[in-house]
Amino acid sequence: MKHPVRSRIILCGLLSVLATHQLLPAHKLSGEELPQRILPTQNFRVDLIDADTGKPIPARVYLRNSDGKSFFVKSASAKGSALPYREQWVAMANSVEKHTTVSAHPFQLDLPSGKYVIEIERGKEYVAFRDKFEITDKSIDRKIRLKRWIDLSKRGWHSGETHVHRRMEELPNVMLAEDLNVAFPVTFWTVASDQAPSLQPSTLRGQGLSPFGPRVDRGHKPIYVDRDHVIFPRNTEYEIFSVNGKSHVLGAVFILNHRNRFLKTMPPVASIAKQAHQEGALLDLDKHSWPWSIMLVPVAGVDLFELSNNSIWRTKFGFNKAPPSPPPWANLESDSDNTLTEWGWINYGFEMYYALLNCGFRITPTAGTASGVHPVPLGYSRVYVHTGEQFDSKEWLAGLKQGRSFVTTGPMLFAKIDGKLPGKSFSNTDQESKTLNVSIESVSEKPIDRIEILVNGKVVKTLQPQVNGITRNAKSVQFDEKVTIARTSWVAIRSIELQPDGRKRFAHTAPWHVPLRGESIKPEKSQVQYFIDLMKAEVVRNRTVLNADSLSEFEFALSFYRKLLNQAQ
Repeated sequence: MKHPVRSRIILCGLLSVLATHQLLPAHKLSGEELPQRILPTQNFRVDLIDADTGKPIPARVYLRNSDGKSFFVKSASAKGSALPYREQWVAMANSVEKHTTVSAHPFQLDLPSGKYVIEIERGKEYVAFRDKFEITDKSIDRKIRLKRWIDLSKRGWHSGETHVHRRMEELPNVMLAEDLNVAFPVTFWTVASDQAPSLQPSTLRGQGLSPFGPRVDRGHKPIYVDRDHVIFPRNTEYEIFSVNGKSHVLGAVFILNHRNRFLKTMPPVASIAKQAHQEGALLDLDKHSWPWSIMLVPVAGVDLFELSNNSIWRTKFGFNKAPPSPPPWANLESDSDNTLTEWGWINYGFEMYYALLNCGFRITPTAGTASGVHPVPLGYSRVYVHTGEQFDSKEWLAGLKQGRSFVTTGPMLFAKIDGKLPGKSFSNTDQESKTLNVSIESVSEKPIDRIEILVNGKVVKTLQPQVNGITRNAKSVQFDEKVTIARTSWVAIRSIELQPDGRKRFAHTAPWHVPLRGESIKPEKSQVQYFIDLMKAEVVRNRTVLNADSLSEFEFALSFYRKLLNQAQ
């Protein structure tokens, strides 16, 4: 792989900046981080080692005392970096993410006497480390070994995420700490319909500890942190919360890996989407629940759907507002007060994605965290793309668009249908039916509860791990199954893992597309009618707010879904 000289010069500059930003900026400190009084301290120092290679590795570090107060460690090396992070979801006082990402150097902190808990994680492929220790009258010098439970690169899979709000200067540190192969940081951003995207921080930025100011445009060429970790640096988010200076929410959409800066305001959307696609960029639907999301799909030709989005966190789930009118075909899990549980929110996204696939849209799944403005580590949910054992950034982009991928918040999922990876569109056949050979392997750090095979959004087979004929939880399962379809369909597979606290983590493949008899896929009437109702409501809501060109896009989407209803079953 060639590494442009320009990219390497930029990277050296980024690492230099990182090395000087190890302390919390004063204006970001909360009361619990402010020292109450000067106490005697002892040095706590850790060398973090990969258990298999014996080499130092970067990671994410949590450090708290017995009162729950968080501490942010520092690098013990002049060549190292330690980047503190604190984000809190404004509506949830308990949904706070506090950690430090450290480079592959020792880290340390002077601590007053007392009892502490340290937790260390590195992305999705290492066993999390947790231990208690006590500071007394002596310093502590420890060597901690992190052990891989799986190595996806050896299987040809490499990870990325498409909704990133970390600054460019932060990414060399954070991507390596999380072992995230690909990142698309938001470079240009706007929250108003009458303002083109700019480099300035959004007024909606959270309370994070990033010491960096405005975003920086590094051009469109990829920046290589090393051979296996790459930043695609030019990405734009339109996140419209006001129209002509007045509060009016439309939603968000990302334009990923474009060449030229977008100077147009949005809405309307179509001409911007056309330019994006002409440049080879990808359009990523931020969330299915935004008012304009179902319009964007037919009007903008959306490429990606965030099957795990920025409301899936390591900390307590905070986005539990139920949709105003939930999909009638979906049975969404909710609490006693009719608010969505985390699993209800996840299934809401699943069901909307399935309905769009049933409408014939070839959208592939991705994942995004909004780390940088949300209380979540970078890459906490991520998409793995198959590129072969040797990482290749162009091949990764092609695989993401094609759907040679799976999305995960925890378990790993390797599946083939008739020997083909996800994203495969099979040749048409005149047969009345087709039997598919489905091979599945799922591996997880925690026990797997079940594997589900879906056809057109319906679970057609539920597979549960068995040991000696008895259903039991297992961390590695394999199945070979046959599934017969009688009409043009899409097929996908998901793996569900249970956490000790009752939360669920999942992996979900991109779909395989299987045409029969030259027929198009037939959508479900209830799903199309739901989209029609959403668009009718949006036309009414926007009629006195949007100009004629912008309103016409909602009217076009309404007409599109009405025509589709004639093909529904």
